[in-house]
Amino acid sequence: MRSLRWRSCVTVLVALACAACISVNFVSLPRFAEAWLPNPIRLGLDLRGGINLTLGADIDQAVSQSLSLMGQDIRSSANDAGIRTRLLRHADGRTLEFVPLKHEGIEQLSNLLRDRFGQMAVGSVISSGSGEKLLVSFRPEWEKQLRERIMEQTIRTLRGRIDAFGVAEPDIRRQGDDQIQIQLPGVTDTGRALQLIGRTAQLTFHRVRRDVSATGVLPPGAAWYPLAQGTRAWTSASRTDLSGGLVLDREPLLSGQDIVDARPAFDERNQPCVAIQFSTRGADQFERVTEELIHQQFAIVLDGVVQSAPVIQQKISGGKASITGSFTTEEAQDLAVVLRSGSLPAKVSVQEERTVGPSLGADSIRAGLVAGAVGSLGVMVVMQVCYGMAGLLANVMLVFTISLLFAGLGLFGATLTLPGIAGVVLTIGMSVDANVLIFERIREEIGRGLSMSRAVAAGFREAQSSILDSNLTTLLTAAVLYQFGTGPIRGFAVTLALGILASMFTAIFVSRLLFEMWVQKNGATNCGLAPHVSGSARRPRPPHPQG
Repeated sequence: MRSLRWRSCVTVLVALACAACISVNFVSLPRFAEAWLPNPIRLGLDLRGGINLTLGADIDQAVSQSLSLMGQDIRSSANDAGIRTRLLRHADGRTLEFVPLKHEGIEQLSNLLRDRFGQMAVGSVISSGSGEKLLVSFRPEWEKQLRERIMEQTIRTLRGRIDAFGVAEPDIRRQGDDQIQIQLPGVTDTGRALQLIGRTAQLTFHRVRRDVSATGVLPPGAAWYPLAQGTRAWTSASRTDLSGGLVLDREPLLSGQDIVDARPAFDERNQPCVAIQFSTRGADQFERVTEELIHQQFAIVLDGVVQSAPVIQQKISGGKASITGSFTTEEAQDLAVVLRSGSLPAKVSVQEERTVGPSLGADSIRAGLVAGAVGSLGVMVVMQVCYGMAGLLANVMLVFTISLLFAGLGLFGATLTLPGIAGVVLTIGMSVDANVLIFERIREEIGRGLSMSRAVAAGFREAQSSILDSNLTTLLTAAVLYQFGTGPIRGFAVTLALGILASMFTAIFVSRLLFEMWVQKNGATNCGLAPHVSGSARRPRPPHPQG
């Protein structure tokens, strides 16, 4: 009796929790209850509509930029150690060339690299007209790790931008070595989403070359950068640059990788701008760069376009700066989002774009509901015809199982997709499979002459191992599908796993509870599980008399 009481309490509590989790999908609950209940079930891209993107990441360009920034750090460390050197870039983009101003600087620089920069491989020393050059590049194993980190950081940055954009349950995953697949369910402003996701937001700071004309032949190490529309910049003659761009050092003095915060703000002219805050390391570098460029022009470049080019009047400490330009309020907000979530370490490009309309998703939902209803009705009719009152009990367990499945989807924040609906329909058949095993075992035990109570106990005990083995192997398959599958496959795996767990709970725990309560109330009634008797069955012969 005590066992029936605590199992009844557990079943009632689970049923109440299930009803509460499902109710959020149909009714508006009081605000105090929202903190205790899960969110409504999310619909995937194929049901809700949205966009599916395949992005390609330029990992080679990101590695090249990392090498350039590493060269600046090496040059700065060499200057601090009293080693005066010039930094050049090899034509292949994967090698740095250092030209010490003194002959003994080659050996000193080599020792510095081995002591402080273990990730760099010190190459050979070559002689040229400008003196001896020391070739430096990334070690192969370090470059491999760098490529992996760049890809991982790109995915994290994209996820941060999408979360800030307000997309519910996006699916972002890596494909191959340099591709990323993104699914954005429920996105209506496709153009803005593409601009926000695909924007590299690489913020760099360059020295303006006042000694070079934009209309002449550019010397090595210099490059022409266009001006953002509406941006004013001045040359050394303090006149507006009519070429529409500025000549800058190709290698940046500082990058935006050390930005820790970015917020939309307004400048002294009450125009939208973006206020940025550097980390401690970035603040120190920013202070050093501004100190070296006092009374010189300093260009702020975003994605290859000069946003502003102020003249540094004094050293800037504290790591705070602002990006001004011809921004609208929305553009300043979007730029702050992408800078705050981090600049993309690798430039991405859209290789494939597919849009799913909400009407197609509505048709899929309708078709899934019809399939589920027809399947449930067919299973219920078969169970009722074959097992009578026990079949009615199995049908009640079927409804309870599906309710637990949908409650689990909301509780764990899972997303319901079209393959997920297929998993729900599959659960309908799998949930009654356990009941069939139990019922047939009980029927066999009754045929052997056991009482109803003992037959129920033996039936559940003997069928339990078969139910556990079959469901656990299927659960393992669902785990593998979730781990290695893509978005739709993972949706199927989630609903399949939740359906397996729910059916095991209802078949082994709840169904046995109701059976024992029925037997306790109705005694020897067999619940429609009387053993089958064929017409050719013979009556057992009486025992032969002894002697």
